[in-house]
Amino acid sequence: MSEVYIVDAIRTPIGKRGGALSAVHPIDLGAHVVKAIVERTGIDPADVDDVIFGCVDAIGGQAGNIARMAWLAAGYPQHVPGVTVDRQCGSSQQAVHFGAQAILSGTADLIVAGGVQNMSQIPISAAMIVGQQYGFETPTSGSVGWTERYGNQEVSQFKGAEMIAEKWDVSRDDLEKWALQSHERAKAAIAAGRFDNEIVTMGDATVDEGPRDTSLEKMATLKVLVEDGRMTAAVASQISDGASALLLASEEAVKKHGLKPRARIHHLSARGDDPIFMLSAPIPATQYALEKAGLTIEDIDLVEINEAFAPVVLAWIKEIGADPAKVNVNGGAIALGHPLGATGTKLMATLLNELERTGGRYGLLTICEGGGTANVTIIERL
Repeated sequence: MSEVYIVDAIRTPIGKRGGALSAVHPIDLGAHVVKAIVERTGIDPADVDDVIFGCVDAIGGQAGNIARMAWLAAGYPQHVPGVTVDRQCGSSQQAVHFGAQAILSGTADLIVAGGVQNMSQIPISAAMIVGQQYGFETPTSGSVGWTERYGNQEVSQFKGAEMIAEKWDVSRDDLEKWALQSHERAKAAIAAGRFDNEIVTMGDATVDEGPRDTSLEKMATLKVLVEDGRMTAAVASQISDGASALLLASEEAVKKHGLKPRARIHHLSARGDDPIFMLSAPIPATQYALEKAGLTIEDIDLVEINEAFAPVVLAWIKEIGADPAKVNVNGGAIALGHPLGATGTKLMATLLNELERTGGRYGLLTICEGGGTANVTIIERL
């Protein structure tokens, strides 16, 4: 059976809103990690078969197929194509899946997969703001089929997070304890240099800017996002800027180019769930992935599940029966940030480095996504 290998995985530091990366053009942000992955792996860029990038709200400086634009801005050969993927928060994880599937099909040997997002310049849901001038109040308003099936109820990640907290009985106290732990773990990881091997600095951006000094007492003073709710800004992911990339290779490419892979893709899949809950899909997606891979959660040494909101992670832990000590061990998006289109390969880089540091074998990555879907990737350290 053919294999797909991860040769290397890198990312920029994650900048906070208005931080060190905020003024960088998204194309240049993407080009930076493209250059870094080519230089670190030593490949001839002319041998790359495709560049697949994730990006959400592809307007302005993120429009026009930013995967292609970033490759060209990096100065690399024009014959190499590029394509941009929007699977919401899982966009760059899906870029990895598409790249791996191309290699498994025998139609590609070397793929640069990654993602980019500058949320300081182009705010979350900016595409919908633009859409309003054309008469669309929301993505679903005016759709007969959608209204017949789901009615006119609110479709938002905030509502979904509240619904998850209620359904899985996750208290505000539980949410804030997880959020505090995310900051503590992230600061400890930065201090210990655990991200150093995955980060490629860019100008003044040398370290992740998101982690902050907080406490349960400070969190308790924040207002809830909706009346009688449990969610506050303290238990949500941060608005961020960043880019990330990895190099995927076939077995033939590894031999031909003398590459030394760090991991192999053991499993990849995606599943959907209720789009009104929106963020619950990592649960059925993980159940499906483990069954297809012939593994149990006990076989997984480390988990990266995107902390879009704390209830997403805590409901997943409850339902899957995962050991919290193996989940987001270096903090998550609540502390480190969530640059939408870049988050998938950013977390993949973190997962790979932590597997190597701890000597683990299997790592699982899952991300909740708009529309009620989730990707799952299981990698095996080599």
